[in-house]
Amino acid sequence: MPKRPHRLVVLAHDRLSTFELGLAVEVFGIPRPEFDFPWYDFAVAAVEPGPLRATGGLRLEVDGGLGLLRRAETIVAPGWRDPEETPPAALLAALRRAQDRGARLVSICSGVFILAAAGLLDGRRATTHWRYGAALARRHPAVRVVPDVLYVDEGQVLTSAGSAAGLDLCLHIVRRDHGAAVANAVARRLVLPAHREGGQAQFIAAPLAAEGESRLGPLLDWMRSHCEQPHEVAALAARAGMSPRSFARRFKQATGLAPLDWLLRQRVRRAQDLLETSDLPIERIGERCGFGAPETLRHHFRRVLGTTPSAYRRAFGGESRSG
Repeated sequence: MPKRPHRLVVLAHDRLSTFELGLAVEVFGIPRPEFDFPWYDFAVAAVEPGPLRATGGLRLEVDGGLGLLRRAETIVAPGWRDPEETPPAALLAALRRAQDRGARLVSICSGVFILAAAGLLDGRRATTHWRYGAALARRHPAVRVVPDVLYVDEGQVLTSAGSAAGLDLCLHIVRRDHGAAVANAVARRLVLPAHREGGQAQFIAAPLAAEGESRLGPLLDWMRSHCEQPHEVAALAARAGMSPRSFARRFKQATGLAPLDWLLRQRVRRAQDLLETSDLPIERIGERCGFGAPETLRHHFRRVLGTTPSAYRRAFGGESRSG
């Protein structure tokens, strides 16, 4: 585990979204005595002179100003107050300098407009709340807007959709920094279910009938716990008591993915867990996750995560996090 805490700074401005600030505070800013390693060195930086007001009638007293960004390793931009308003020039310059020295830049919801105004998203994929997607594309045509996903991880720059999707992205960052076991422990403390993948749809276009929900919930749990087994849509539909056509439609409504695509991602996630927590050879992990041949595991692992199982183990295996 890391020997010193990772320096993370959240931006604060007048008319700040209290909820989105709270997401970052809850994940990165509260003590974590359950872990035997340093948690994040958390601070809130004002991007303009006060007084700073937040939604709900709150006034903020923060840790400092833009000088805090000079040493920040991660900078989080919660929702910006107005997509049509250009953020302060001093803030945009500080963010460019932070990117140049390798800092990680993160936005939640309309905070993407801060990163985009600084030019940090030009040529990159990015997302935001579905209400702001068209405005982002119009104001910043160099940004490759990805609509209707929870979050986008471009390595040094990460963006999320609105509200609770920011929490998904924060947990994803914890997983990147500390591995699946730690991220899962944080999720449990937040009383959250398993972390959602970034490519999942932001919302369900048509609510499921209660009957469909009651059938799909247990099936999803069963598929996760039996991901090593071969599965066909017809057999899964029969297990859920639906026709294959209704099953496929309701499954995508609930998860944002087709059944076998969702199962593939569960297999990759299971492989991630085993690579982080076990010394099993790649061949054995492929078998345990339902991929069979190691070449199949490598193919899908790279397609979903952009890296190889061996590289992932070197980065996130227990030995790599113990120093």
